[in-house]
Order: sequence, then structure tokens, then C-alpha cells
Amino acid sequence: MYKYLVAVNNHYMKKISIILIMVLISAFLVVISACTNNSNNTDPMLRFHIRANSNSVRDQNIKLQVRDAVLDFLEPKLENTNTLSNAVRILERESNNIIALANRVLTNNGFNYTAAIRIANEFFPSRMYGDTIIESGYFQAVIIELGSGNGDNWWCVLYPPLCYLEARGSFRYRSLILDTLRRWFA
Repeated sequence: MYKYLVAVNNHYMKKISIILIMVLISAFLVVISACTNNSNNTDPMLRFHIRANSNSVRDQNIKLQVRDAVLDFLEPKLENTNTLSNAVRILERESNNIIALANRVLTNNGFNYTAAIRIANEFFPSRMYGDTIIESGYFQAVIIELGSGNGDNWWCVLYPPLCYLEARGSFRYRSLILDTLRRWFA
């Protein structure tokens, strides 16, 4: 009788273990799916691109210097922005100051070309931004072209204000589930 009870118990324990493993795997797949597909193009977003004159090391380096100067200028102006339309209004109002700043950085570093700015609705391919995938689509964007603008670009998201976090090596868009799993398994 005892052997029979042990055999029955082992049989049920195996089934329960298999079911538990299947539930855990399913939960893991749901979490992974949520973490890798946490973008939503219906959310208002204002992208920011700085397009270098060329891909030369010198042009790529000045692009980053312009980026730093423009972001330092814009951060206090956009920090309390709570709508896309308000962010666009601020950028439109400050566009002459932004170009003057970019041109000052270019001139102070011995470049003979200038910067141009525009706000446009453009198509962008899918991109990774930290742990977030921003799907391809049309986005409003502030575009600064340095010289010909034919070089590689640097980009971020001005609204919501993620550029400042990205430039400092961290990202605001985080998955709560992924962060919790990291803490549990760290």
C-alpha cells in the first residue's frame, strides 16, 4: 500500500512540476514580449536629429559638440513641457537661438559651413532606444543639418524629454517588469 501511495504521489508531483514549468515559460514569454515591444507610435513624440556635414572624424566630432550645446540650451526650456504641441511651440520660438548657438560652436571650432534647422514630419525606420523599440513611421522631428547634412546623424527624443537621459548614459523608458526581473535575478 505504501509503495502504491508513493507511486501515485510521484506521478502527481511530476504533473504538477510540468504544469508549473509550462506556466513559468508562458509568463516569461509574455514578459519578454512586453519588454521588447513597449513602444507605441500613437504616443506623441518629437524626435531630434543632428545631421553631420560628412562622415569625417572632424565632422562627426563637431556634430556631438553641437548636440551638447543645443541640449544644454534646451533642457531648462523643455523640462516642464507636458504636451507635444507645447514642445513644438518652444522649438519654433527658439529656432533662431538654436541656429545661432550651433553656428557659434561651428565658427569657434574653425568650420566654414553653417547650420540650418527645420521642424518636419518625416518617415523614420525602426530604432532601438535603450530597452525601447521605436517602430518605423512618420514622426515630427526637429532636424539640424550641419553644412550639407550628408553625414551620419545623431538622434534622440526631445518629447518626452529623453535626450538628456540618453546623453548621460541612462534611459527613461524602462520596463517595470524587466527592471523587477533584473533585481530578482541580480
